[in-house]
Amino acid sequence: MTGNRNAPATYPAADEAVHDAAAESVEDDLLLERQLCFALTVASRGVVGAYKPVLERLGLTHPQYLVMLCLWESSPRSVRDISEALAQEPATISPLLRRLESAGFISRRRVEGNERTLAVALTPAGAALRQQATSVPGTMMAKLGLTREQVETLHRAMMDLIAATGAARS
Repeated sequence: MTGNRNAPATYPAADEAVHDAAAESVEDDLLLERQLCFALTVASRGVVGAYKPVLERLGLTHPQYLVMLCLWESSPRSVRDISEALAQEPATISPLLRRLESAGFISRRRVEGNERTLAVALTPAGAALRQQATSVPGTMMAKLGLTREQVETLHRAMMDLIAATGAARS
């Protein structure tokens, strides 16, 4: 480099190679195949699509399965509690609850003393469905060709990403 501040910087050959590689890497960052958002969108669609035939045997859609997972953990639960657990708005959860109630898997009732709170509880049929659903995780691991350890690693990475984006509701 020269001592003149107005003169363009000169780089030794090794520095030029590093500079060129860095510039190329930045350009590569704009390739569709390198976009995190693209990979997550396609992976999400693919995984949810793979669940579809497995869950159809249970009479559930993927969003309904997520609601049932919440209720199998704890029942009854408020609509607000379910929506927070699933990081979804209550207005998104309500139609799922209506369909699950029509299918006979849940019941909904107003909480005594608090007419604004709707309690959602498993019916005996909904509780019994849990036993059938125990095969879903293993079936999905086999279908996706993933080991339990790989699933746990992916899950941890996704939970870290959710936390980093502030999308997690606790």
